[in-house]
Amino acid sequence: MAKRRKESPTGSKGFYKPLFDLCVVGQGHIGLPTAVTFAAADLSVLGVDVEAQLVEELNNGVTHITEPGLQDSLQAVIKRGKYKAALNPEPANAFIVSVPSPIDENNQPVLDYILAAAKAIAPHLRPGSLVILESTVPPGTTAGVFVDALAANSSVNSSEYLVAHCPERVLPGQILHELIHNDRVVGGLTAEASQAALQLYCNFVKGEIVVTNATTAELVKLSENIYRDVNIGLANELALAAESLGVDVWQATVIANRHPRVNIHQPGPGVGGYCIPVASVFLAAGTDVSTPTIDGARYVNSIQPQRASDRLNELLANVDNPVVAIMGVAYKGNVGDARATPADSIIENLKKAGATVKVHDPLATNSNHDLVSLETALEGADAAVFITDHDQFSDIDPDVAAKLMRGRIVFDGRNILPLEKWQEAGFAVTRLGDGTARPAP
Repeated sequence: MAKRRKESPTGSKGFYKPLFDLCVVGQGHIGLPTAVTFAAADLSVLGVDVEAQLVEELNNGVTHITEPGLQDSLQAVIKRGKYKAALNPEPANAFIVSVPSPIDENNQPVLDYILAAAKAIAPHLRPGSLVILESTVPPGTTAGVFVDALAANSSVNSSEYLVAHCPERVLPGQILHELIHNDRVVGGLTAEASQAALQLYCNFVKGEIVVTNATTAELVKLSENIYRDVNIGLANELALAAESLGVDVWQATVIANRHPRVNIHQPGPGVGGYCIPVASVFLAAGTDVSTPTIDGARYVNSIQPQRASDRLNELLANVDNPVVAIMGVAYKGNVGDARATPADSIIENLKKAGATVKVHDPLATNSNHDLVSLETALEGADAAVFITDHDQFSDIDPDVAAKLMRGRIVFDGRNILPLEKWQEAGFAVTRLGDGTARPAP
């Protein structure tokens, strides 16, 4: 595996020079920031999406994603004539596919969006064109069905254009910064494709660009997400053990992590988001080997929302017609993304058990639930349930909450609250993973 970092112009020698340097298919949570970052690096960029309203909004400088600095950056590159949004691809030196790759109800990868994108850009390929798949996929997808879809819809021989897989590795809330400063992996189907992809990302990447092959790059992305899934699964099982033993897992984890080679993650009421929960599914789709450690961790994390719901039902067992205030539906703290959030299952379980549920999240923008203000959520509630660890939640005044709420039950699924302050205000606080002072139902 080679590691290289150098400044170089876009593309490789002999590239056809159309109107756009780059066409980015998919203007979602990764595609749009990627397109804008390339445009800010002085490339002419066409951002393609199938949603007509979204395309119109983007051309007017309005983003649909809550990400610090993104809208200002979009407006700046539009003003400079470096970015345009459209419904269909146009000829470009390079193409990036950054579209959803979800799983279906049978837990199988859905590659329809990727194959549709390949079909759309294929007619615009020329000898020397570079095509990069950024979407997370099962190992072997780039060299398999993706290349097949390009070849089936292009008049250019597949040996004449370059294909690579270059997965993203960014954190919501810090995407623009991490796109530039994080290390990057590029994996081509050929050495020439890898070098062309490296040269393209050299336009803005300040981290190290690691060159490998396409299937290795696919496995790298899945490995990163699976590592976190397995580590969180470990933390969740330790939390369950701690509750049984009558100790505090949060304290135990802090002490354990003082070991120089230990880094235990934090437990919680579920693992959400668009990437981590699907990684093990994609790995299984690309190989026939048995992965009991990975599968076991995924199972543990998948049942965490039910475990949290069961505990909440215990806490509410003696409350008639309970009213529950849900604090946070974003899948992780300090971001607004509520896709695949564990909060959905917990809310649904509470409603099935007969509770009235009010939902508050100061950041979420794409929630499936009607969001209310903090005061409205707490007013008349019997219980406050903290599912997401937004920083704002740690600043809630428990004395103010006590005046608004009817009951005094608190479930802290993320260890976000100052425990003693809430207890002093008269609340019976249950913390996930804390068996030292677990209030009785």
